[in-house]
Amino acid sequence: MVIMMQRLRDLREDKDLKQKDLANFLHCSQTTYSRYENGKLSVPIDVLKKLATFYHVSIDYLTEFTDVKKPYARKNVDKDI
Repeated sequence: MVIMMQRLRDLREDKDLKQKDLANFLHCSQTTYSRYENGKLSVPIDVLKKLATFYHVSIDYLTEFTDVKKPYARKNVDKDI
């Protein structure tokens, strides 16, 4: 879980974004997003999907199942993402 939280932070910082920027994108508070990054709150699957799409990585990368960032080929991506 520690690696996952670090990956979320690293991806955000690589794009020079602040937590509030991601919170706005995810339609949550900055406090909620901070809790995701700090591991104090589990990241819901719908949020993981949005983050993976936003960062162009796989959910497996975000959740530490792989170290490969490249996302899988996607079928119809939700229009809400």
